[in-house]
This record gives sequence, structure tokens and C-alpha cells, in this order.
Amino acid sequence: MELEQMRQLDAIARRGTISAAAEELHISQPALSRSIRRLERELGQELFARTHNSATLNDAGQLAVDHARDLLRDERMMLDAFADLERRQRTLLVGTVAPAPVWHLTALTVERFPGTLLNPVTLPEDEVERRLMNRSVDLAITLRPQILPTMRSTQIMTEDLYAFLPEGHRLATRDTVSFADLDGESFLVLSEVGFWMGMLRRNMPRANIVEQADRSVFEQLVRSTELVCFVTNVTQNSRSGLERVAVPISDADAHATFYLSVLADAPQRVRDIYEWVDGH
Repeated sequence: MELEQMRQLDAIARRGTISAAAEELHISQPALSRSIRRLERELGQELFARTHNSATLNDAGQLAVDHARDLLRDERMMLDAFADLERRQRTLLVGTVAPAPVWHLTALTVERFPGTLLNPVTLPEDEVERRLMNRSVDLAITLRPQILPTMRSTQIMTEDLYAFLPEGHRLATRDTVSFADLDGESFLVLSEVGFWMGMLRRNMPRANIVEQADRSVFEQLVRSTELVCFVTNVTQNSRSGLERVAVPISDADAHATFYLSVLADAPQRVRDIYEWVDGH
């Protein structure tokens, strides 16, 4: 008894005739008939009421079809389970305080380990560190290196914040600006910026921050409004061509250094990625 014969039975039951089933399965009608005959001999039962011009499932045939569909369903579930396992084995969970270092990490990972998928989750720094400790993330990106002997850390990148001002803005001709200069303005900020959001609120307590979760709507508002927004050395090229000026922010908080951390006894594939990044 073979799974292919189970698929053949299911096709015959669905299509109504052996000839239609053979067409669907891309085999000849005689080959399908021979396969079903072999199955009948193995089961010790005829599965069809045959006449000169037709073959109709009998009670044994319907019973066989019911069991065949159960087997095919179990096969699909097994294949899906193994596909899910393969995805989970190829997917690593990355806890991060900001999105940009994950983009950089992804670029490095794809270069050396094609097929590996990184699934980022943006969290507060303390939560990222806690999840690395309890192994609920594979890799962690934070603003400070991890100094415990059970962990390893390496600098992964830096990111500098710029005010993205309309060309006619009062500060657009400045070489640099400070958060104090900007405080009290209305700002358009994309929601998924990680720790940057809290940093902006701390440094500009009088600012009116308009959060936008939808990236496409955010991009439209950048083009169509006079609201101040932000870019970084990582993102500013993607917003070229707009009637805006990127002015560096001079405060120390506008400059972030990110660190990639891993447990010293992490799985080998995780440590391999860390070693690759550490070498770059």
C-alpha cells in the first residue's frame, strides 16, 4: 500500500471517473487502473462495482477513500510540521532596541549565511537583556555592551540623528541644531523607532510628537506637511529628493552606538553569526 495509491483513490472519488482522475494525476488510464487493481489485491477487496463502461465506488471503496483521506491529511500535517521545524531552525529571534542595527545585521547575515532568517522584536533595553539571559531571544542588540562572563558583545554600528526640516524652516540654514532649539516644535515620528522615541520625549518635553504607525502614510505626510521629522545617517538616503534639509543634532543623546550580544554557550549557528559580525 502506497501513499500514491491513496492520492489516486481520492482523485477518483472527487472526479467521479477513473479517466478524469487519470487526467488530473497526469498518468494514463490503464496505469491508474493497474495501480488500483494492485491495491485491491493487497486489501483483499474489490473497491469498485465495475461494468463494461464504468467503475463506481462500492461500500469497500468508500471505506477505503475515507481512510485514504485520513492518511493524506496525516501526511500533510507531518509535512507541515517538518516545514515549520525547518523554518524555526532557520529563523533566529533578535531582540533589539532599534530597527536600523537589525537591517545591518541582516545584510551581514545574508552575505555569509544565506537562508538564515532574522525575526526582530523591538523592546526596551532591560527587556532585551532579560530575554537574552532567559534564552527567549537568540541575539540581542543594545546600547551597552554586556559584561557578564556568560555573554559576549561586540560593537555592530553607530547611528546619528538629524532633524529633517522643511527648506523654509527657521533652523534649516544652521550647521547643527540641539534638542533645546527644537523643543516646542511639532514632530512627525514613525512609531517603530525603538528607544529613539523615549529619547526624543526626554530631551524635548514641550514638543508635540505625532506618531504614525503606517509607513506609507508617514511618507505621504513627510511630503505634504511642514511637520519636522527625523532621519539618521542610515535612513537619510531613502528620503532624498524631498524639499527638506537634514541638519545634524549636536546633543550626545542623538548619537547611538549599538552592540550585538550573544550567550557564550549559544547554539553553534548563533555563535557563527556573532563571530562573522565581530570580524566585520
